[in-house]
Amino acid sequence: MTPEPEPPMTVVELDAAAYTIPTDAPEADGTLSWDSTTLVLVQAHTDDGVGVGWTYAPAACVPVIADLLAPLIVGREDADVLDLHEKMIRALRNAGRPGIAGCALSAVDVALWDLKARLLSLPLHRLLGAVHEHVPIYGSGGFTTYDHTRLDEQLEHWVHDQRIPRVKIKIAESWGTEPERDLRRIRQAREVIGDAAELFVDANGGYTRKQAIRMMQAAADADVRWLEEPVSSDDLDGLHQIREAVDVDVAAGEYGYAPAYFRQMCAAGAVDCLQADVTRCGGITDWLRVAAMAATFGLDLSAHCAPHLHVHAATTVPNLRHLEWFHDHVRIETAFFDGTLDPTGGCLTPSDDAPGHGLTPKFADLEPFRVR
Repeated sequence: MTPEPEPPMTVVELDAAAYTIPTDAPEADGTLSWDSTTLVLVQAHTDDGVGVGWTYAPAACVPVIADLLAPLIVGREDADVLDLHEKMIRALRNAGRPGIAGCALSAVDVALWDLKARLLSLPLHRLLGAVHEHVPIYGSGGFTTYDHTRLDEQLEHWVHDQRIPRVKIKIAESWGTEPERDLRRIRQAREVIGDAAELFVDANGGYTRKQAIRMMQAAADADVRWLEEPVSSDDLDGLHQIREAVDVDVAAGEYGYAPAYFRQMCAAGAVDCLQADVTRCGGITDWLRVAAMAATFGLDLSAHCAPHLHVHAATTVPNLRHLEWFHDHVRIETAFFDGTLDPTGGCLTPSDDAPGHGLTPKFADLEPFRVR
């Protein structure tokens, strides 16, 4: 029997808009503070459907999409995602792929994959080829701006209400200048979660090399299992040095914008688990390439933030470790999209009943936050 041809994917319109949404409380990590998050939302339209993608990045992504990427995509007959992805990479050469341009590329790539799956009436994880039914998650937040009570409440909600068996807090407050408070918060987190969950910490590059090693030695009684970005992720030698000196798994990679970055990190022996972010690294297309690259180095991959954009692709990765259930992005995705998932039990399970990634923006709710 001859298989039915795929429906044409000729994009007739590609639009993007930015929405800046206030946080529910002041947020900070070891090296940055913020009171809002900007969502850049892309829609790829055909005569028969629309695909949606997004990134968490500055509104400057919008003109990159409109001026550099949309002209390559709109009106191209019967194009496929991989072909369009390659054309976008070439078009961004002089713009510089890392940063704004990489986020713009990523949002468009996700929208195209979502569109293709919707045109085929398939859930995205079935189109991509799932090997897992469920994706393990970890609760992520624990901002350095939280007081004792707020941190307790967040950890208790994840571990005792939602039964998430791994949680992460921010440390290295104010570029590592508050080490005693870091240690108090680590021990507070362990006291709240008890033996019910693994404890992860994220320094966001706020420590020096030796300071990170000393901090993990001092926190040995809290049984920390995951140390994220103890120093800058650009300091591959430093990450390797720390990895060799501590028992806890060292992780980094969230600021990778192209496959070559991740190869350098793996080759340097810098991490025990590689991280990659689908909203930065080149969308689903390159996120899956990074997963395969990690496997060639014997490494697991962890998905960074934007949980509802990662979950379908994450089901296809044999060497997946987990997915970050990040407070800020969970709050935005739950409030402004229909079709979000339930984390109870510590896993996300993408629906087989909805085509594409299954999420639909609530434009009426988003409109007050649109960047003009």
